[in-house]
Amino acid sequence: MNARTGIPKRANDSGEARVSLGRLGDFIGFRLRRVQNQLSRNFAVVSANEGLRSGLFSSLAIVSANPGISQSELSREVGLDKSVTVTIVDELEKYGWAERRRSPSDRRRHALFVTPAGEAKLEGLFALMEKTEAAALHQLTGDEMRVLSELLDRMYEAIVRDDI
Repeated sequence: MNARTGIPKRANDSGEARVSLGRLGDFIGFRLRRVQNQLSRNFAVVSANEGLRSGLFSSLAIVSANPGISQSELSREVGLDKSVTVTIVDELEKYGWAERRRSPSDRRRHALFVTPAGEAKLEGLFALMEKTEAAALHQLTGDEMRVLSELLDRMYEAIVRDDI
């Protein structure tokens, strides 16, 4: 019981008092952001010695998975402003992890590619990410993970489609 309000406190699995989300609990955006904030915080702790700033890891991973992707496509996929993406790509080039190449089909477009050094960096970062997410994901079965991933992708596609 909260001495100030007289409202009973709910306990979590470890017996600690749980704070009510109130109406915020009705909104998926808040719930997603809360999990994302905690995972980001945990990843920042385990990757503190990697010299990463926000957006570098996800941008490098997207470029690796999509060789030749344009900066504007990358910006859309990682959900960053185009000017921020330019800065991130500049940084990736500075570290030697990625490179811009002129598109052979459109000289105004830059195609992005990960270098061998960038691929090596990604291997280490993905290992740290797996370690970071393991604490949360061990709560879910493989089937639940597949469903969650599918639902999140569908939600993202609906939002992106509406923005285009």
